[in-house]
Amino acid sequence: MKRFLALVMIFFFLAACQQNVSPTGTAIIPGATAPTQEPTIILPVIEASAAPASSSTPTPAPENTVYTIKVIFNYGLHNLAVDQAVVYTNNTSETLNDLIMMVEPNNNSGVFRLKVLTWNDGQAVRDFSLDANILRITLPQSLAPYQKLMLNLSYDLQLPAIPAPADDRRPVPFGYTDHQVNLVDWYPSIPPYVPGTGWLAHKPWFYGEHQVYEMADFTIEVQLVNPPSGLLLAASAPAVQDAANGYSYIQKNARNFVWSASPYYKLFTQKVGDIEILSYAFTFDTAAGKGALQYTAQALELYSKLFTPYQHTALTVVEADFLDGMEYDGLYFLSRGFYNLYGGNPQSYLAAIAAHETAHQWWYAQVMDDQALEPWLDESIATYCEYIFYKNIYPDYLKWWWDYRVDYYQPMGKINLQLYDYTSYRAYRDAVYLNGAHFLDDLRTLIGDDEFFAFLHDYAKTFQNRLTTRIGFFNLLQLHTNRDFSGLISKYFN
Repeated sequence: MKRFLALVMIFFFLAACQQNVSPTGTAIIPGATAPTQEPTIILPVIEASAAPASSSTPTPAPENTVYTIKVIFNYGLHNLAVDQAVVYTNNTSETLNDLIMMVEPNNNSGVFRLKVLTWNDGQAVRDFSLDANILRITLPQSLAPYQKLMLNLSYDLQLPAIPAPADDRRPVPFGYTDHQVNLVDWYPSIPPYVPGTGWLAHKPWFYGEHQVYEMADFTIEVQLVNPPSGLLLAASAPAVQDAANGYSYIQKNARNFVWSASPYYKLFTQKVGDIEILSYAFTFDTAAGKGALQYTAQALELYSKLFTPYQHTALTVVEADFLDGMEYDGLYFLSRGFYNLYGGNPQSYLAAIAAHETAHQWWYAQVMDDQALEPWLDESIATYCEYIFYKNIYPDYLKWWWDYRVDYYQPMGKINLQLYDYTSYRAYRDAVYLNGAHFLDDLRTLIGDDEFFAFLHDYAKTFQNRLTTRIGFFNLLQLHTNRDFSGLISKYFN
């Protein structure tokens, strides 16, 4: 009877999870809006294989969106001139009547200036609107399942100064400081489209991350204009220097492409098997730069064994001239504050947050989730990976980690609220990150180490390069244990 009641509770919990709620401050944009006027041009499309005629015909394999971007970059003037081509495939079973692009730089006045927006045949895109971070294009001709379209954009970016940190707001990596320029979420990108729901396009919030990315392939060319002496570029992929002041990058199967530039970087490298770890630190923080390299390499080797292999040829860590850390695919930032406080041993936030951000190369970069609506799916697991890191590599510091990283803050709160539902950054962090770590620790204790790590391995493998939700998390968990975890759901979940 207890087992039956537990399964009933889980059933109702998972059924409730399927409700789609659009909170204040976020936009889940439906895709079934028809053009309001007669189209003036015919949308050029690249024909792909026809849709399956029957259920016995296999569905075409999804194809990544392809971004080809050429940049002329002036470090001293903090500006870029950009030409961008996009090839988008409608991998869904629905016909699309509009297209959404996220233009995060447009959240800042005077930063983004769109000059050209055309189809692949050179005809201008006529029916579009740009409102804050959302560029909405009404298609003159519906895009059928498995068809492709091409867009060309030209725009200028005049980078903003990165604002002074505030305790109640998210770190702001995009822009420049006296020590570096950071290009994150810098190009217009297409978010995932979910059939029956629409485009996963969210508004920014005071804290946390709101972007949802799909897998994409990138070819990036950067031409430097009047670069200062000693300028180094750190990026999501290794660079090929084609000529004087010119760099090119290729990164496939990635959620985004970011880069950073500074004349004050010193580079340290280390190999983990065939994977190169690159650590860019300011010249006055070289000891901490070597520490960040060491902890990143150790975490990557450990997680590759426990979960799935790391899927790129390199991982870059960059000292950030802003507070906190910030993850991207193939690159993460680590705050200068952690470097400044580094005492030379793992009893430090430099080590803990390096382990956390490296874990995001699995729980964010490989296993994709909606960070606005379900942030716990990557942040709780990444935080608990810090515990896994210390438990396996530096067990003498494990008590310190629990005491000072987690329990010092006396975390509380339900871990599965949407980003927009928490009352403050502190409430969001304490619930999603810290109380989330307690949930996973209680779950591991309940079901046992073997079952817990088998589940995480299976979870990483099953949802690799796919967008998942808590439904997928709990459905898969039930396959790995017969223990009743309904009490944990009641304790930690709303």
